Amino acid sequence: MTAPSAQGQAHARREERVGLLYAALCALLGAFTAPISKLNTSLADASFVAAFATLCGGAFASVHLAVRGELALIVRRDLLPGLLGIAFLGTGVAFLLFFEGAQRSTAIEAALCLQIEPAYSLLLAWVALAHTPTPARVLATLAILSGIAIAIGFETARGSAGVWLLLSTPIAWQLSHLVVLKRLRGAAPPQVLTAARYLYGGALLLAYWAASGGLERLPSAESGSTLLFTLPLQGVLLGWAGTFTWYNAIARLDLARATSIVVPSVPLLSFATSFLVLGEVATPREWLGLAITAAGVVAFVRAEGASAS
Repeated sequence: MTAPSAQGQAHARREERVGLLYAALCALLGAFTAPISKLNTSLADASFVAAFATLCGGAFASVHLAVRGELALIVRRDLLPGLLGIAFLGTGVAFLLFFEGAQRSTAIEAALCLQIEPAYSLLLAWVALAHTPTPARVLATLAILSGIAIAIGFETARGSAGVWLLLSTPIAWQLSHLVVLKRLRGAAPPQVLTAARYLYGGALLLAYWAASGGLERLPSAESGSTLLFTLPLQGVLLGWAGTFTWYNAIARLDLARATSIVVPSVPLLSFATSFLVLGEVATPREWLGLAITAAGVVAFVRAEGASAS
């Protein structure tokens, strides 16, 4: 086997640097998601925010696909059932749970609750894919759960519907990942999956908002002037661009490395962005819980993967 050429090594280093840049951008965008979501849901009904922020992302994603000449893929008959499935689960259900939860909790709580996702990943991979979890990943998951429990606190969780809605949100994301694995892996490129999630998911959320009496709960004119800026910001920059930077990061870095950079960084940076946007200050208990949760997430992604039964 011949050694890599100097040119090849330089290209690999350049790609790694670009991948690290995308991972850093992804973490930064993710850090603004919770506080901007809390800001938007303080100005308008949660289902309104979910629907119109998602549609903003869907519109931009459609333009992006049209420029690439791939717009027809989102209506291709063989892909459509799977695309509708991930839109319903990964966007419709997940965003409704998330924004309803964000409206009823703090931005810091929202950022912390979403860190439960690796626990659902472990459970669903075991149940649906017959991947037996390794002891290292079980211990890491217990650390994640312990950190969230410490940060949120029993009394807060018991009395907050928002916390439980937020803790339920990643289930929908993980179920949508299963649809991709079962029906769409290798059949549709990432940009098509992303566009379908935002476009079809936005349409589903719009239908839900209208059917639930949304026209009677329109935001005030004063709030509307702010939402004209913050909803596209959420849908396009924090939503579509966040997904786009993630896919570009994992295209250049291995998945475990990208995850270990992005996932623990988001809640940590969210503490700072929540203060900047909303003036929220994390308590010592939340800092302690975050530290334990972040350590658990890093241990989870670095642990040996599950084995097929």
